[in-house]
Amino acid sequence: MDTVAASPKPNARFAVPGTNLTFRPRDEVVTFVNRQLEPYRGYHVFMRALPAILERRPQAQVVIVGGDGVSYGRRAPDGKTWKDIFLGEVRDRLDLSRVHFVGNIPKPDFIAMLQVSSCHVYLTYPFVLSWSLIEAMAAECLIVASGTPPVREVIEDGVTGRLFDFFDIAGLAEGVIETLADREQFAHLGRAARVFAVENYDLARVCLPRQVALIDDLAAGTTVNGPLQSSQSSVA
Repeated sequence: MDTVAASPKPNARFAVPGTNLTFRPRDEVVTFVNRQLEPYRGYHVFMRALPAILERRPQAQVVIVGGDGVSYGRRAPDGKTWKDIFLGEVRDRLDLSRVHFVGNIPKPDFIAMLQVSSCHVYLTYPFVLSWSLIEAMAAECLIVASGTPPVREVIEDGVTGRLFDFFDIAGLAEGVIETLADREQFAHLGRAARVFAVENYDLARVCLPRQVALIDDLAAGTTVNGPLQSSQSSVA
């Protein structure tokens, strides 16, 4: 990952597609990202927490990135979309002028959105971790995330972000509200998150050299733990 591109930018600007709104780092912006808006990545939990967040934080704006399809789980019933199903659950309790569904956006816009984020929410079932979380960490976002196994590989509660139980909707809402209420208090989490991302996931300085070293080891018939075994014994 390019942690130079995904980095904090004090003068960042994010123009919300289809509106005349432009957000800056000083604005109160909650961000949420899925490849597709579906339960596997916690979209339903996030939507159910939104009414309390918007009620308690009347200046907050919410930017939701993601498509209407399905990448990992099953399709929504009856030809519907998960986006509309879970939005429908809470629509009458939301100020929709402050909730912005932007679909899938170009990468530069995505990075700009992270750079203006006041609180980034990341949720997932136990599954492969999303690159978007690492990019949010590199951008020094203040992250409130589900304490599911893949997330705990990179987010340590109170160190690089804040964790809550995946199904604890009230806990998610409270975590976001507290983070928005005192960003300075939690700023060290964003700084530590960036350090972790740079030290472990930067492509040029970390990942690519490790990949090259692995290929060299394989070519030489060795690994970091010693000689490679035969293919038969390795499978066994």
